[in-house]
Amino acid sequence: MRGLIVTTALALQALAGTLSVTDIDGKELSPLRPPGPAEVLFFITHDCPISNFYAPEIQRICGQYGAKGVSCALVYVDPHLNAGAARKHLGDFGYKGIPAILDIKHKVVDAAGARFTPEAVVVGHGGQILYAGRIDNFYAGLGKPRRQATAHDLRTALEEILAGKPVTTPKTDPVGCYISPAGI
Repeated sequence: MRGLIVTTALALQALAGTLSVTDIDGKELSPLRPPGPAEVLFFITHDCPISNFYAPEIQRICGQYGAKGVSCALVYVDPHLNAGAARKHLGDFGYKGIPAILDIKHKVVDAAGARFTPEAVVVGHGGQILYAGRIDNFYAGLGKPRRQATAHDLRTALEEILAGKPVTTPKTDPVGCYISPAGI
């Protein structure tokens, strides 16, 4: 198992230098090569209620940590979504100033290993994934929200990264909508 993890990490680091995508405005992005200490990729869909629930928190995280050099991007995984529909979704949920990627062929999904929406993946220098999983634990399971989140996993990981520490819990299980394979 350890050999598989090392091989996957090396493959991802090799891909980090070459993966390039464009956002919905045509700007070229390299989501696995953050310009600062880290980049948070938020995997979302326009029609997942849990993804949409997290829109305000995603914006707060991007605002707070953007001021500390952490970049963010929204990665729409919907195989049939177009730029117009993505712009409408961004407007409907008040997203501003966060690049949005249409990952129709799941290049970013596959590179980051995302499986659900919403899922946060934090990428460090050289394409190393430093954290992957839930934003927080507000949802105990599908249809099982808590009164409030008691663990803020993504924020904790970002604080540890910014402090130069290893992430204590680099993987958590996200709760949300399953990402269907590309082309379905």
